[in-house]
This record gives sequence, C-alpha cells and structure tokens, in this order.
Amino acid sequence: QVQLVESGGGLVQAGGSLRLSCAASGRTFSVTMGWFRQAPGEQRELVAAITSGGMTKYADSAKGRFTISRDNARNTVSLQMNSLKPEDTAVYYCAAQPAPYNVFPSRFDYWGQGTQVTVSS
Repeated sequence: QVQLVESGGGLVQAGGSLRLSCAASGRTFSVTMGWFRQAPGEQRELVAAITSGGMTKYADSAKGRFTISRDNARNTVSLQMNSLKPEDTAVYYCAAQPAPYNVFPSRFDYWGQGTQVTVSS
C-alpha cells in the first residue's frame, strides 16, 4: 500500500511557475511515481513519471517546461512547472506503482486526492 498527499496547487498567471509536491508513505521503495492531470471534460493524462532509479519521461506538452524529481530519503516527488499556459489548467494527481528498477509501469494503482492548478490568461 502507498498513501499519497499532494500540495502546491493554486492560481497563477500565464508564464508563471508552480511547484507541486507529493509526500508518499507506506511502501516507498522500488516505486515508480508519476504526475497526471485531468481537465474538465477530458481524460486523465500522464504529465511526467520517474522511476526508482531516476529515469524520467514526459508528455510532449510538458517537455522543456516541467521537471519531475524525487527525494528518496524524504519519500517525496515534485513537479516543477514553468512557463505555464492556460491549457495547463487541470486537477493534478500524484500516482505511484510498485515496479522493478527503472521500469515505467502500464498502470498506476495508488493515487492522491488531487490538487487544482489554474492558469489565467
């Protein structure tokens, strides 16, 4: 079992930055972490993911603007979002999935409650 609690969402103007954080508890070793988002009327989509070994992958929309990182000692994962656009407005979810070292799983079973990010134009 993995418990996840997100923080750091809010309202920001276009071009601004936000940093989301997710604190994990329970099983925290050999876990791939991810950030997803869901806009109204849209499907939930992967924004970025990071393996237990630090490998990362990003959605095309996030490349060059967002950075995912993790602190294994503190069991946290963060998403630094720069150059935000109105289309980044969504509820952002932290997710976790036990996985072998440096494997990106096909599904995530553990989710946080979500945090709202709103980017005004």
